Amino acid sequence: MKFYTFAIVIEKEEEDEGYLAYSPTLPGCFSNGKTIEEARRNIREAIQQHVESLLAHRQPIPQNEKIVHVEELTIGIP
Repeated sequence: MKFYTFAIVIEKEEEDEGYLAYSPTLPGCFSNGKTIEEARRNIREAIQQHVESLLAHRQPIPQNEKIVHVEELTIGIP
């Protein structure tokens, strides 16, 4: 089994109460969900199907090795 790593972004939908999820490494591969957890599950499935399709069509699997970790940071300024 070969493993691939993809950074994902989960954003609050602007006009909906759900969340949008996508991977910057895989343009056009996105999903959504009512909660962050659901969006994370759904983007995992979307990425898996996307990669399986790329492999079936003998396309390269993009890997962005520059993105190591993404997180939210909150700071307070007096």
